[in-house]
Amino acid sequence: MVTLTTDFGLHDHYVGAMKGVILSVNPEARLVDICHSVQSFDVLDGALTIAQTYHYFPSDTIHVVVVDPGVGSERRPLLVTTEKHIFVAPDNGVLSLVYERETRISVRHITSAHYFLQPVSATFHGRDVFARVAGYLSKGVEVAKFGEEINDYVRFAAPKPKAINERMLRGVVLKVDKFGNVVTNITPNDAAALFGPQAPPFKLMVGSAEVTRMSRSYSEGAPGEPFAILGSMGFLEVAVNRGSAAQVLSAKKGTEVGLILEQALGTAG
Repeated sequence: MVTLTTDFGLHDHYVGAMKGVILSVNPEARLVDICHSVQSFDVLDGALTIAQTYHYFPSDTIHVVVVDPGVGSERRPLLVTTEKHIFVAPDNGVLSLVYERETRISVRHITSAHYFLQPVSATFHGRDVFARVAGYLSKGVEVAKFGEEINDYVRFAAPKPKAINERMLRGVVLKVDKFGNVVTNITPNDAAALFGPQAPPFKLMVGSAEVTRMSRSYSEGAPGEPFAILGSMGFLEVAVNRGSAAQVLSAKKGTEVGLILEQALGTAG
């Protein structure tokens, strides 16, 4: 099985070309689209997308992740193996959250150019390098044949919330999803009190707006009312029932978030 995660969208030929290359190498490959709507050039959004999905797939799935603003530069193509999964991606940090999640990884610089589609385009390594390598991997070619292991691969840490004092956190909006839900970087590990059986009084400040109600499901919110909720990604979100919290709050990726609780952050109610 081969999955595809890109920022290519579906308006052009790019995704189809990648699939054609994989199937030309291995017509028996099973192709699964994870997402082609990663924000253009946004490596963090790509990292979040693949980290939220890859572990739901069967062992030995090959994940092709192409969010590649440095295509054609000196950045390296990588082949990464974990205990259960295989990844093919550019060396720009797009697999950083996979590295963070996994305890045992092997990272190889793909240098065996005879596996590439020739001539290699300077602007479409997704087709000529990553898709082609994925095709051969799906046929059972050993990972060691693609290149040597390296240790100096690019990785970054996703932005973490900062405790200002025992009752206040400062965070940031990581992304806004298709429904307009505002996904912050605050998790239950950062503010256990907020996620207990009974949330204490709190203020969640997103930009210049305030949210003061915690809900357990989207349907609990009144129409047009922004409320806080623990989303399926494991982060604190702000949502509006059948509406866009991003529009109501004038929020976007990078908007500053502040959380103030009546009781200490780490005390579950």
